[in-house]
Amino acid sequence: MLPFFLSLLETSLFISTAYAQTAPAPAAGGGDMMSSLGSMLPLLLMFVVLYFVMIRPQMKRQKEARAMLEALAKGDEVATAGGLLGKITQLGEQYLTVEIAKGVEVQLQRSAVVQVLPKGAIK
Repeated sequence: MLPFFLSLLETSLFISTAYAQTAPAPAAGGGDMMSSLGSMLPLLLMFVVLYFVMIRPQMKRQKEARAMLEALAKGDEVATAGGLLGKITQLGEQYLTVEIAKGVEVQLQRSAVVQVLPKGAIK
């Protein structure tokens, strides 16, 4: 028990007491607001650049793809995400039937179509 008290006594001799310090008073005027705005400016600039470089073009591509899928018609020649090429024979709300060879038809989701080919592209 005695060694414990001695080690406690030695510890308190080598550790100085810490005192709390009051915070400095805020400066008068709007200088702090301008400095905080200046420090946030690079972050805001990064978000603006990110929007114009990545987000806006992606939204434009999605809009074009949605318009292409809505404009599909019977007889269109299409390419699918799986690499199939064929001619649309039947259209449904969510599915379409594509003839990939004479007498061979497959049923696909509309979202599988990635490109409408020019007429006569498939022989």
